[in-house]
Amino acid sequence: MAKQDYYEVLGISKSATKAEIKKAYRKMAIKYHPDKNPDDAKAEEKFKLAAEAYEVLSDENKKARYDQYGHAAFEGGHGGFGGGGMNMDDIFSQFGDIFGGGFGGGFGGFGGGSQRQARVKGSNLRIRVKLSLEDIAKGVEKKVKVRRKVKAEGVTYKTCPTCNGSGQQMRVTNTILGRMQTATTCGTCHGAGEILDKKPNGADAQGLLTREETVSINIPEGVTEGVQLKVGGKGNEAPGKNSIAGDLLVVIEEIKHDTLKREGSNIHYDLYINFSEAVLGVSKEIETVTGKVKIKVEPGTQSGKILRLKGKGLPSIERYGNGDFLIHINVWTPQELSKEQRRFFEEMIEDDNFSPNPQKTDKSFFEKVKDMFS
Repeated sequence: MAKQDYYEVLGISKSATKAEIKKAYRKMAIKYHPDKNPDDAKAEEKFKLAAEAYEVLSDENKKARYDQYGHAAFEGGHGGFGGGGMNMDDIFSQFGDIFGGGFGGGFGGFGGGSQRQARVKGSNLRIRVKLSLEDIAKGVEKKVKVRRKVKAEGVTYKTCPTCNGSGQQMRVTNTILGRMQTATTCGTCHGAGEILDKKPNGADAQGLLTREETVSINIPEGVTEGVQLKVGGKGNEAPGKNSIAGDLLVVIEEIKHDTLKREGSNIHYDLYINFSEAVLGVSKEIETVTGKVKIKVEPGTQSGKILRLKGKGLPSIERYGNGDFLIHINVWTPQELSKEQRRFFEEMIEDDNFSPNPQKTDKSFFEKVKDMFS
């Protein structure tokens, strides 16, 4: 089943401002919040989808990638948006301040005192993964070593005595409108609701230690330079028994190919042939990103001719099929000639068969370039 467009989810246009995006999300979140719709699975799913849409559209970089590639821009990582969306822990930990007072603490008047405690999320980690054109053409699974902070074995935490486990401190201030109560993040536990109780040897002040771990990343075919994938829960862990781990953000870096040049999903290749091959025709074996193919250069082929192999380029990240493999024919002119060769070509100068005679059907250089981008 196709995933619903994020703009449709929030009921906004692509030209919506940041303020309009935030306002639309707030309206959706209030309407479908679990505290307002207890035991309503459909409302909870809409609540999650609204948060997922806001997480992408409120970030300029993610929004730009989404506008260009759609949902495919975020596929490929475990826990990425294309593979299951956000969970409730993600939402309450990331967007707890969207209403000013936070989702916890009554949710702006809703919930009747449910006092949902925001779960602390660990920091994200970012790595770069280099891919060849062959990797990009087929999709690939990469195993990378990551140094991440995890809870030390045997560490224990206890309820924060300052906030009694709520993660918030209530402050009362006198204003001209009367006494007002506001909730702020607890300064002792920093919102976790817990503090360190027992610290094992080797752990830091938060009960964490650094460990190297091998992480498997499924990279979809057709990715482009700069695309960022998310592997959920493989970032740093946070202190506290109720905390959740951050994410591993994987930035794609494309390795420059020796002979092939990428242009979107199309691949360009310069094929050099000698003058005799151009005159008489020749068969050549070409290495593409998916294997070798044989092509035939017809007799009388002119330099600058482009041979197009349909569907032999890279797959589209939007899954619209494959691009083409474009072979640019370049006739190599010899720079040194023997006496016999020079005598032959001198005789051919006056030969009408060697005089340029372009036909109306022969396309100019600019027409060929135009065809490539049409």
